[in-house]
Amino acid sequence: MRSSRNGAKLSANKTLRVVHGLAVVVLCSAFAGPAQVPSPDVQEQMRRLNAAVNRVQAQIDQSQRELAELKNQLSAMQGGGTLPEAVENDQPGAGAAELQAAVSGLRETQSVHEAQLATIEQIKVESESKYPLTVSGMILMTGISSTQAVDGSQSPVIAVHGPGSTSATIRQTILGIDARGPHLLGAVSHADAHFDFWGNTGASGYNSDLGLFRMRTAHAQLDWAHSTLFFSLDRPLMSPDAPTSLTAVAVPALAWSGTLWAWNPQMGASHDFFTQRRLNLRGQAALIDVADPAPIYPSSASGSYSPPSTTDQSRWPGVQARLSVIDTDNEGGAHIGFSGYFAPHRLPQPRRFDSWAGVVDFDLPVTRMGRFTGSAYTGQALGGLGEGAFKDYVAQTYHGEWYFRALDDMGGWLQWKQKPSQRLEFNEAFGIDNVPAHQIRPYTATNADSYYNLARNRTFTANVIYSPSAYLLFSLEYRRIASSFVNSPTEFSDIIGLGAGYKF
Repeated sequence: MRSSRNGAKLSANKTLRVVHGLAVVVLCSAFAGPAQVPSPDVQEQMRRLNAAVNRVQAQIDQSQRELAELKNQLSAMQGGGTLPEAVENDQPGAGAAELQAAVSGLRETQSVHEAQLATIEQIKVESESKYPLTVSGMILMTGISSTQAVDGSQSPVIAVHGPGSTSATIRQTILGIDARGPHLLGAVSHADAHFDFWGNTGASGYNSDLGLFRMRTAHAQLDWAHSTLFFSLDRPLMSPDAPTSLTAVAVPALAWSGTLWAWNPQMGASHDFFTQRRLNLRGQAALIDVADPAPIYPSSASGSYSPPSTTDQSRWPGVQARLSVIDTDNEGGAHIGFSGYFAPHRLPQPRRFDSWAGVVDFDLPVTRMGRFTGSAYTGQALGGLGEGAFKDYVAQTYHGEWYFRALDDMGGWLQWKQKPSQRLEFNEAFGIDNVPAHQIRPYTATNADSYYNLARNRTFTANVIYSPSAYLLFSLEYRRIASSFVNSPTEFSDIIGLGAGYKF
């Protein structure tokens, strides 16, 4: 009896060791499988994918065979009445319980493998070139209520004379695509584009009906270890940061109040120096095709003809450069940068002027939960970059002679962000854009729109953004706009905004 008991005990222990060993091997394979990252090369990617599918399928088949054998052994031990004698220390039922637990563990492992196989075999979004393509975006609903008239009820940036309004829109919804391409000359290729429905709504949201599909930003670049070549449609290199807001997305927060935000075509390169040190030095340079702000006078052209911009007529692109110091040990990417910009312009008349700017920008952590971000600039004719009080120059005729003046400009913005948790953040920001009033006053026009006579625009904003999950966002925002004109008193408007977004 003792020999039979020992034999049964050894058989049970051996069975348990086989089960445990199998579970360990299967689990290790399950964790090792996802760590293999597909190569950008299509053939290599397909080979690895097929191998992964075959390997997981073989493991599932093996698990099923072992599970069937264990079931048979368990039934035989329970039916033959030998199980109580085979239990260590003569404790009836303990061996069966351990074996049953091992079987349950093996079933759980098999479920993991089946889920892994389903993930591998599911259909992915891909481009015609067969490289991975990711779709992302945010469905965004915003509501704005103002105490006094503003230039755009759904995305206000200046205050004007008149009664307030209340409106809501979903046209600030954003759609994006992100593509990863092949390696080229040792670099990883990448491209993305983002769109909204703010087309045909003017500079700040006026004349809006249903809106049109509009490209916001786009990038295509080659990334090496320390260098990048790119072309893009985005804000200038001089303005890498932007104030945070969930209700001002189609036109960024503090637009026309201190932030150089306008999206323009650019082509350039960047390189990182001293990458092995804590403080990294980054140099960037790019050509930029700067658009004109809204025209001061109607064009004499007829039909659908769109005249070239004043920079296009100069036949030379603008140039910009930025040198920044980056703290690589700081998780938030703390930095301080210094930039310069120059672009020639030519008017239809035989006259020309230049736009230029000097900019300093920074993003610095102050406490564990708070940081200061902002920039300051000075320059001339900055309407094409989103400042300059909506204009590069002022003009008028006198006794048949045409006169104009390019406008100086200076301003900036500052934001204080507090983020006590990953789900909650508070932001307070102030921005100002200032064109000298004495430069505009001799050219005042009584029959022009409000933008023409605008000399200074200031905006204060404060908001709270709450994210109960990784996909949902809610925001409450207060904004106060003060707009000063050379031919009328300063206008003020207090604005309450609500935003709700779903990210995907």
